[in-house]
Amino acid sequence: MAKKTLRDIDLKNKKVLVRVDFNVPLNKDGSISDDTRIVAALPTVEYVIKHGGKAILFSHLGRIKTADDKATNSMRPVAQRLAELLDKEVMFVDETRGERLEAAIDSLSAGDVLMFENTRFEDLDGNKESKNNPELGKYWASLGEVFVNDAFGTAHRAHASNVGISQNIKETVAGLLLEKEINFIGGALENPKRPFVAILGGAKVSDKIEVIQNLLKVADKVLIGGGMAFTFLKAQGFEVGKSLVELDKVDLAKDLLKQANGKIELGFDVVTGKAFDANTETHVRNFNEIPADEMGLDIGPKTVKAFTEVIRSAKTVVWNGPQGVFEMDAFANGTKQVALALADLYPNAITIVGGGDSAAAVAKFDLESKFAHISTGGGASLEYLEGKVLPGISAVSEK
Repeated sequence: MAKKTLRDIDLKNKKVLVRVDFNVPLNKDGSISDDTRIVAALPTVEYVIKHGGKAILFSHLGRIKTADDKATNSMRPVAQRLAELLDKEVMFVDETRGERLEAAIDSLSAGDVLMFENTRFEDLDGNKESKNNPELGKYWASLGEVFVNDAFGTAHRAHASNVGISQNIKETVAGLLLEKEINFIGGALENPKRPFVAILGGAKVSDKIEVIQNLLKVADKVLIGGGMAFTFLKAQGFEVGKSLVELDKVDLAKDLLKQANGKIELGFDVVTGKAFDANTETHVRNFNEIPADEMGLDIGPKTVKAFTEVIRSAKTVVWNGPQGVFEMDAFANGTKQVALALADLYPNAITIVGGGDSAAAVAKFDLESKFAHISTGGGASLEYLEGKVLPGISAVSEK
């Protein structure tokens, strides 16, 4: 069923609680090294402001296990960066609850923006945020009249700041970013334009067993590269040298290949090196020619060509996982060529990058503007691709 969104409710003069995902990386000096997630939430924040809401923003930042973690994970620099991006004052309250926070919220006028402190500061007191403490969810819900969940990055977690608030407020709606994630990833799985091609990579089959199983039900082709491909090659009887293999998953890989009935494509060759090192000597090897003292670290040119031909025919593509060790230039070409092939499809096909390392690769190759959607959630997008019900999405009201 369709979920309610920001556009379905009246915001004027209302206290609008907005759960954003501002879990951004920080430099040692406390400055923000990548503000992508803040920029991604701007349409939602600007919509609330434009429509006369009083925007009350909150997010987690990092993992808070000790008092020292609190000192280095304040939301203050995030609030400052948000103010710069909005070109508007953002009131910051360095509390997660209490009279000072309540008074600051009561002082807001229509169109004002307030951010309060890191929700996971509450985890120092019995994991109240991460364990969805009922009292905390009820308290945060009491601070507003409307709840907008725009944090896809935590949609796979049932926390007090998403599910807990939803359980204690009349209506929860999706922000514009969360709506986009639902429409693109959910739409690709439920009603894709065909041919639908899935591209998977990364290190381990074990990380993506359920993703593969789910995508085999809906995709027309599943292209597999990266470290996880070698477990499948081993399952086909190839010797893979020192390449990464999960020996305990070889039988599973055999079963998946059997289930796939020809849908899975692994290509023909790999780029190898004798060491996991940017300066190691490289060779292109066919699957049946990998020496015992070499490891595969990228897909080879024949595989790139084969994958590119499949991609060119696609109308919907979901990509999750690099095809090689793209952080090293010697082993970046496979991932780059896949990214370029996908970029060539835009805007005539729906191309979706499933967060994490794939999104980092797209950024490295400066191709962000050439995709229909780049997910902001690594773990959340994986679980969504697995076909799981995400608590943060399930908690959003139905239309």
